[in-house]
Amino acid sequence: MLRARIVLAAADGLANGAIARELKVCVNTVRKWRGRFAARGLAGLEDAKRSGRPKTYGPEVRVAVVAAATSAPPHPESTWSHRAISQWVAGTVFAKISPSQVGRVLADLDLKPHRVRRWLARRDTPDFWDRAADVCRLYRTPPAGAVVLSIDEKTAIAARSRKYSARPAAPGTPVRQEFEYLRHGTASLVAALDVTTGEVLTEPIARNNAVTFTAFLDRLDAVIGLGKEIHVVLDNGSSHTAKHTKAWFAAHPRWHVHWTPPHASWLNQVELFFSALTRRVIRHGDFVSRDDLMNKIDDYVVGHNQTARPYRWTYDGTPLKTT
Repeated sequence: MLRARIVLAAADGLANGAIARELKVCVNTVRKWRGRFAARGLAGLEDAKRSGRPKTYGPEVRVAVVAAATSAPPHPESTWSHRAISQWVAGTVFAKISPSQVGRVLADLDLKPHRVRRWLARRDTPDFWDRAADVCRLYRTPPAGAVVLSIDEKTAIAARSRKYSARPAAPGTPVRQEFEYLRHGTASLVAALDVTTGEVLTEPIARNNAVTFTAFLDRLDAVIGLGKEIHVVLDNGSSHTAKHTKAWFAAHPRWHVHWTPPHASWLNQVELFFSALTRRVIRHGDFVSRDDLMNKIDDYVVGHNQTARPYRWTYDGTPLKTT
């Protein structure tokens, strides 16, 4: 394209310097292609023969590799491999290309069909930012004299014990845990975080449904003073949005629900407590039974409440601006 533009500009009578300035190339480049066109015509604008071994694969093979890598793999596979691409190319353009060469072509183009990054299509409900701002406003300026709770469940917590003891940390070496483990079942719990104090109340649950959830709300309602209004932040889990739960809230008018937007349960502040619980107790824990798991969780909650402080919430619920 550049070579043709140089020749066309010369045909319009422009000088070499003017062509170089217009096309943003050096003058020697203009002289080279004008001279080759004058000597050989259109053939002079083609690439000259180069020394060395000729290319094994033409552009159609590279195009076929890219076409495969950017399309769905054949049934029933879900991801491409270099070998699968080489076989597919051999059946389409009738040219053999090795899996290693497929890897070189893809690496040159920074194509990685074996890798998958997940994303979530946010449901753009009309009141998304209104609901986010409402939750954040509740955290930042809680109503005077009211109880503000953040409630959610943490389900399917695995009680596992390692078959062999872990090796303690040493200088330059982290703690080492053996991969094999024994399963002892799972446990689930529901937790209510007092946003203004940071204290947490947890309770094990056998099933995560609306009946179990409202039974937990009944116990909270019984221990919170009758003269206090209660504001609760909930995500859109099935046990929270069920008809049974909504009927419960309708029958208890002092409870005011603040719903997080869909796919935004991270706005539910109790998730911060669950994150700490996972890091401190669950992720690398060793539990000989389900009861052992729950006892250690209970001990952590007791210790947490002894030094509890409210989380410092700074986000105001407005869309984040990028520069």
